[in-house]
Amino acid sequence: MNLRPNRRVALQAGAALAGASLLPAWAQTPPTLRFAAVFSDKDIRADMMKMLAKDIEADFKVEVFLNSTLFRQGTELVALQRDNLEMGNVGPQDISKQIPAWSLLTSAYLFRDANHLTSFFASDMGAQMKKMVEDQLKVKVLGPTFFGTRQVGLKTKKKINVPADLAGVKLRMPPGDSWQLLGKSIGANPTPMAYAETYTGLQTGAIDGQDNPLPNVQNMKFNEVMSQIVLTSHLVGYDLLTLNMKVWQGMSPAKQKAFQAAADKAIAWSTAEHLKREKELADSFKSQGLDVYTPNIAAFREHAQKVYLASDEAKQWPVGMLDKINAMK
Repeated sequence: MNLRPNRRVALQAGAALAGASLLPAWAQTPPTLRFAAVFSDKDIRADMMKMLAKDIEADFKVEVFLNSTLFRQGTELVALQRDNLEMGNVGPQDISKQIPAWSLLTSAYLFRDANHLTSFFASDMGAQMKKMVEDQLKVKVLGPTFFGTRQVGLKTKKKINVPADLAGVKLRMPPGDSWQLLGKSIGANPTPMAYAETYTGLQTGAIDGQDNPLPNVQNMKFNEVMSQIVLTSHLVGYDLLTLNMKVWQGMSPAKQKAFQAAADKAIAWSTAEHLKREKELADSFKSQGLDVYTPNIAAFREHAQKVYLASDEAKQWPVGMLDKINAMK
């Protein structure tokens, strides 16, 4: 049997191999993007990441690591900067550790609601703050991932109406100066504790309470070890969906545009789902026997603003930006 290929077959095979060699590597095997976050698989943002992964699967494979299983809470930003991570859910508090001007965006009663938050990041001011991160930290900010408005949940049954009522209350806050200042700004005694340890902390009495949006309370079952939820609404909670800058710069302009559009779509869906869930949960927690009520919000806002304006952090804020944010419609 003659095993030698004829000239026509050889030419066809050569052309096919040449064509394949001209294809970009990711056209054959999409590169992997590892995503790290502190939240659990029960979080709405876990589904947000599934949506994003589906929309970009032609160009990238996304591997999702939740519950701080890949990097512990607060270290995701540094991992991105060191090229040890491709995507992360980064708190603005972590950014403020390296860019003090960002502490403004972590202050109590700054954003009125999710729409105000979204509008800010879509504005020229938001672009200015994102550019700081990209220029100084070499990390691409895709957008803010709203996860609900933070409320105070307590094990104690003491009624809370004004900040003075929280004096001496050990309120779990995430580690970091910005978080501790937030706790002080609402009158509490902030106690740093990891997110994953909070349930046990409430159960054992190591802390008297915690502050989180209602969806987080449900996801982590904090309601099982609390007696009341005080609707202080002291912080519109959000993190930032971020990307390693080398990955971003390695994309063509068309792929960058498509990637950003997919991120915007997923973030908008997640925001809408969180808003819906918040409305449902307030009534649900009441039906479970928790006391859910609204304190004197004006007193809390006034106290918080005094604490922040007297702090060293306020000295680092961009001149005039606070007033501009407050004036936004």
